[in-house]
Amino acid sequence: MSTDTARPDAIRHDWTVAEIQAIHDLPLLDLVHRAAGVHRAHHDPADIQRASLLSIKTGGCPEDCAYCPQSAHHKEAGLGRQRLMPVETVLREAAAAKAAGATRFCMGAAWRQPKDGPEFDAVLAMVRGVRGLGMEACVTLGMLTPSQAERLAAAGLTAYNHNLDTGPDFYGDIISTRTYADRLDTLQAVRDAGIGVCCGGIIGMGEGVQDRAAMLQVLANHAPHPESVPINALVAVEGTPLQDRPPVDPLDLVRMCATARIVMPKARVRLSAGRRALTREAQVLCFLAGANSIFYGERLLTTANNEADADAQLLRDIGVPVPEVVGLEAAE
Repeated sequence: MSTDTARPDAIRHDWTVAEIQAIHDLPLLDLVHRAAGVHRAHHDPADIQRASLLSIKTGGCPEDCAYCPQSAHHKEAGLGRQRLMPVETVLREAAAAKAAGATRFCMGAAWRQPKDGPEFDAVLAMVRGVRGLGMEACVTLGMLTPSQAERLAAAGLTAYNHNLDTGPDFYGDIISTRTYADRLDTLQAVRDAGIGVCCGGIIGMGEGVQDRAAMLQVLANHAPHPESVPINALVAVEGTPLQDRPPVDPLDLVRMCATARIVMPKARVRLSAGRRALTREAQVLCFLAGANSIFYGERLLTTANNEADADAQLLRDIGVPVPEVVGLEAAE
């Protein structure tokens, strides 16, 4: 199927890597124009969701992800361990995020896989509490069993985040402690439980354009597509194996947002890690290309994010209504 004759509102699950790479490599203005058309066919361009992200259990992860300072393998990163936060503390953070305009609250725990017991029960209570505030609830806890996914669904979980990170061929250069198939198994358990899927990846880790296209192909050929696709640019953290990677060209992030929008028209494309390095103009170009979500607040899991008031002003300046920020501070 020709990449330049596909209907802008077509939903496909049979993409090839070559087709996706051809879209990615279009002249940038043509690519953004096409992506903007697809975006407007499926979304209100003023609907840019603000999501807040909180690390509810930090550090000491047994995985060896080369980009992550939370890995116990990367002691030079100097990130200390913190136990699972109390439920009440997490819900206070969620309430503050809601007051600042966030509609989705995302909670991350540095586990390979959660163990059934008091800590998992506490996460279920957090999910119920966030939903009780009228917010969407998303968690990322590592790999899940089908029964754990079902319990999260019963608690009201909106979405489960479990990123593929990169394409299948490059994956082994970044992570050795779990396989690509392990990640796909967790995504299937989440989908089978009726939870929304939040799954994307990271650019700037040394992968090629074909690897980026291959990651998008895996996601776009899922039926249904993930409801949420985070596009992250590597934040090179000192003490991790990728500490010396050069910064990502902002236009590469625009290309990824645009390509994701074209091949997954109905997904919410989340402009995620690395946004702090973008100018206001580069962020607006990503929104024009189809990104329609940002993380809102001064921290992501362990790295700095844009200031909430600056984000609010940017959104207002492009015509997106945002309530006054009344406080969105990370937990001590």
